Amino acid sequence: MPRDPKHDCLFEPIKIGPKTMKNRFYQVPHCIGAGSEKPGTQALNRGMKAEGGWGACNTEYCSISPESDDTHRVSARIWDDGDVINLRYMNDTLHKHGCLGGIEMWYGGPHAPNLESRAVSRAPNGTASEFEYLTYSHEADEDDIKDLIKLYGEAAKRAEQAGFDIVYVYGGHSYLPLQFLSPFFNKRTDGYGGSLENRARFWIEALTEVKEAVGSTCAIATRLAIDTLYGPGSLEVADDGLKFVELVAKEGVLDLWDVNIGDIAEWGEDAGPSRFYKAGHQRAWTNEVKKICDIPVLGVSRETSADDMAAHITSGRLDIIGAARPSISDPFLPNKIDEGRIEDVRECIGCNVCISRWEIGGPPMVCTQNATANEEYRRGWHPESFNAVKTEESVLVVGAGPAGMECARVLGERGYDVHLREASSEIGGCVKDIMRYPGLSEWGRITSYRQIQLDKLKNVEVHTGVGEMSADDVLEYGADKVVIATGSHWSTTGLNSVSHDPVEGLDASKPYICTPEQVFQKKEVGKRVLVIDGDGYFTGISMAEMLVDQGKEVNLVTSLGSVAPYTHFTLEAPNLHRMMYEKGIHEKTLHWVEKVEEGVATIYYLYRDGYKRDSGPTLGKMPRREGTDVIKMEFDTLISVTGRVPNDQLFRELRARKSEWEDNEIKGIYAVGDCYAPGLLADAIFSGHRIAREFESKNPQHAQPWIRERQVWGHETYPKISDREVLG
Repeated sequence: MPRDPKHDCLFEPIKIGPKTMKNRFYQVPHCIGAGSEKPGTQALNRGMKAEGGWGACNTEYCSISPESDDTHRVSARIWDDGDVINLRYMNDTLHKHGCLGGIEMWYGGPHAPNLESRAVSRAPNGTASEFEYLTYSHEADEDDIKDLIKLYGEAAKRAEQAGFDIVYVYGGHSYLPLQFLSPFFNKRTDGYGGSLENRARFWIEALTEVKEAVGSTCAIATRLAIDTLYGPGSLEVADDGLKFVELVAKEGVLDLWDVNIGDIAEWGEDAGPSRFYKAGHQRAWTNEVKKICDIPVLGVSRETSADDMAAHITSGRLDIIGAARPSISDPFLPNKIDEGRIEDVRECIGCNVCISRWEIGGPPMVCTQNATANEEYRRGWHPESFNAVKTEESVLVVGAGPAGMECARVLGERGYDVHLREASSEIGGCVKDIMRYPGLSEWGRITSYRQIQLDKLKNVEVHTGVGEMSADDVLEYGADKVVIATGSHWSTTGLNSVSHDPVEGLDASKPYICTPEQVFQKKEVGKRVLVIDGDGYFTGISMAEMLVDQGKEVNLVTSLGSVAPYTHFTLEAPNLHRMMYEKGIHEKTLHWVEKVEEGVATIYYLYRDGYKRDSGPTLGKMPRREGTDVIKMEFDTLISVTGRVPNDQLFRELRARKSEWEDNEIKGIYAVGDCYAPGLLADAIFSGHRIAREFESKNPQHAQPWIRERQVWGHETYPKISDREVLG
């Protein structure tokens, strides 16, 4: 099917300095955990998007000096010839598909912790970072400033050698150029501080240096946070933000504006989670830039709608559609729009699990929607292509939650005869409840995408409302292989990670205690609610918000150091805490439940025991003073979010009856998702996807090896130790 003519503007070429981009789809810099040390992962992840139709793809932020080292996180680096070689492979891969390669040259100033290099960053002032712990920079004098500008020029020349087409001076997210520009950071009184013209000088001089170094062969870009959202005293779009754009325009040193909002300490205001921000949330701040400059402007805002994208182009608000998370969720988004297959777009749900892996510092990046993200090189997976099998084998998948839906979809794509059976009347599993929490409706795309794809597969039958299958039902069904995907449930007894035991008196069969599932099943909830959260992600706080919105009085107790600490990594935490404060949800952290009685929970501080250990062991006694103080908290209803329990009874019974498999012509029975081990939705979907990809292995229950990119002993390194000027 040809594309809709109203989307034609998205496929028009555009000139960016000396380069021409084939269309208006631009993957902005975003982290994947590959950097320069995993060149295969880097190249094939970006290369998959190039194959999928993106006109330009960038690395993640790319350090220009060991003084800008972001370890424990993973950035790219353009420090030496080794980085040039490794990153050139990415560009070679992009160029095969007519895609431009971009590099976002980064110097972090006080926001670079330098845990590996142990260097000290230079910056406008020597103050501490508000983003990193115990990280200070050295206040640069004018010689330092000249040296820093030179670093950008030298890195640009290495980038040119690596084959990059677009070279950034990265100033967004409150990194070095913006630190000079913003009065929030810049307290200088010399020629690089004070007036806007002085504060803008460093950024313009860095752009000039890069333009002179590579401007004849590379497009020069910059990423600008047009408004840091701190209000007066910082960068505001209607004041210094747009005035800076005008200053740069007069200098003629730039070919492309990449505009966003926010800073690094709360960069969820840029990469807005869908809980708080819908597509297009940045436009009110970025719409004015195009009006005052005559070079291409791009912006991001987690947009997946082709109609919205086209409207931004035709209205003149943007020249190019920037995307990070939508390109992760669907690397083939441009091609699908081009081919008129809008319904096949795997839309981003805005959960920010991709970002969480960078924040944690542990590659690889993952995606809830796209299980193949970052597995293109490691496992050889393609998001749209599957190795077909020539088989008449049939597969029964029991349970149509996230893991079961994905497993059935991939098995169907590969050619198996699949029967997907769901006990309830709808597919989706836990997603049906999750999408009812405040702000999480877009998570329903997990189900809608898979529903559409399953409906297209003639070799996949979906049966809903069939009730729970017994072991006899499965054994007698007639399938050659079976996948159990029956999910998990919240513990009804308070089983938890603090004591690894149930909580005394916590029994969800009682009228005053509910699990999240029971709340959605309309079990009565009283006026005063106590949420007990041992999970630490979205469920406990979402349940609290949902109930306070219904007029309940809500207290939340958690064993963890803060409420929903995983949301720090998904960038939801700052606004979650604001929401709690605004809505009057009271919290008590580092506490747990000792006992529950009707209307009263006895809780205790986790560290109530003495801090000094006894001089020696005493059998049957804790080796420190045992604390006994407790707090009584009254409630009408207690919501137990203590821990999840696999629904693995069916799987375990079938495993116990393995001697009957052969008589029933069953070749294998496997478990996927939460019924094997509860985890993130991304993990459940990955589990179903992986086992379907590896279904012909000796035992698909266990993963096949993947490629590990690593230095192998005895091979040359970059740089060599002999490259050091002094060995000491």
